Amino acid sequence: MPKRTSDAADLPAGKLTSNGKAQSRADQDDEMGEFEDRWEDDIESEDEVLDGPEGEDDDEDDDFTPAQEDSEAPPEAKQTYLPGTKLGPDEQLVPDNSVYLALHSLSYAWPCLSFDVLRDNLGSERTTFPHQAWIVTGTQAGEVPGQGRAKDEVVVMRLGGLSKTQHDDDDSDAEEEDEDEGQDEEATLDYLTIPHVGSVNRIRAAPAPSSTVPDPYHVATFSETGKVHIFDVKPYIDTLAGPSKPRQKVPVHTISNHGRNEGFAVEWGQTGLLTGDVDAKIYLTTSTPTGFNTSPNAYTSHTSSIEDIQWSPNESTVFASCSADRTVRIWDIRAKGRKSVVSVEAHKEDVNVISWNKGVGHLLVSGGDEGGIKVWDLRMFKGAATPVADFSWHSEPITSVEWHPTDHSVFAASGADDQLTLWDLSVEVDEDEAPTDPSHPDVKVPGQLLFVHQGQKDVKELHWHPQIPGMLISTASDSFNVFKTISC
Repeated sequence: MPKRTSDAADLPAGKLTSNGKAQSRADQDDEMGEFEDRWEDDIESEDEVLDGPEGEDDDEDDDFTPAQEDSEAPPEAKQTYLPGTKLGPDEQLVPDNSVYLALHSLSYAWPCLSFDVLRDNLGSERTTFPHQAWIVTGTQAGEVPGQGRAKDEVVVMRLGGLSKTQHDDDDSDAEEEDEDEGQDEEATLDYLTIPHVGSVNRIRAAPAPSSTVPDPYHVATFSETGKVHIFDVKPYIDTLAGPSKPRQKVPVHTISNHGRNEGFAVEWGQTGLLTGDVDAKIYLTTSTPTGFNTSPNAYTSHTSSIEDIQWSPNESTVFASCSADRTVRIWDIRAKGRKSVVSVEAHKEDVNVISWNKGVGHLLVSGGDEGGIKVWDLRMFKGAATPVADFSWHSEPITSVEWHPTDHSVFAASGADDQLTLWDLSVEVDEDEAPTDPSHPDVKVPGQLLFVHQGQKDVKELHWHPQIPGMLISTASDSFNVFKTISC
């Protein structure tokens, strides 16, 4: 959880739920320490004091006033900040660096509300700072006052100088040890752009082998115009990484099956590209020796807008989808009729996002418009199935969920309440002893809640970096955040 302070600007903030801090102006003034009398050692003993002029009383003429002890009150105890807690008139949130291994904020000219992580050639399981990460994103530029509509773009970004965060309590020895780790360097953002017609609702990169940049490297966008465009971003990666190379500024393929119906569901898999629109239709596009082919027949069991799609990590013909009709459905492309094979009403309101656990193939997490997060065991996914876990911490719609790529009990979620949360299902909690935070006894903190990250406005999407263990990247209306906590 973040600290609370009086003079901070809007900064990325986050903290373990048990160790957040609060700070006011009075706290800052109390850092002076106690008064010291620098003449204390020079005062002679009583036997050595020289007599004053004859007839004068030494006691009466002695104008020395002993130093008074510092009467200032000790600093006020710092408190944990929990979302929803009202801040004082002189308080704002600041990050508590002691719980981050790294924390960086980077901004682009236009809001980028969807992105994906690109594989690179820098190796897997890398832990040495500073890090470098590649992402692809798309803009939602909107109107420019007095200039009309701005032109949207697909943006290939290289995030560099992702250094280790300097902790306030680091000693000099630790600083010397970490000199080679690039502590507190300024993060850099290098990018190249590709023109895009319409705002980018969702963008996804095709699967890539670990630590390998495929050639071509395909990326799909779902535009507000209803078109799905496929780009090859490999030449852009090569240009940012080295000498300039020719770059194609138009899509290599465009899918028009959705008509004018925009969409938000895009997912690549080994079998092909799935896209779902607001008219409740899902189309499958496969790769051919001459390009791409989209089946004219849609998958049509949902009754409202398709919000998200996920391929099964274990079965290449199976995928899951979620919808504004409140259901999560499982499909098999081998089934006749292009209908779902099983479904469940998963949330009380729209189901916005889902994520299929890549290590435990029967687990799927979903996030709803009511702010709920539910974990499902697909082996019991029929009729009136009940979730194996149900969390109600977020107060606004869930905007993104994703399982940790290697720790299969951990997932991350973000919400429209400006929170990004980390959860661990392996934590066992006694329901009779619901955990609370000592500084907020009336607030029940779920035992599986590991971490709350704040500081961004209107968080839209998050992804774990598959090659840098524990590193999360999130995008919001105001910035990208890149961070790594001490707990993951």
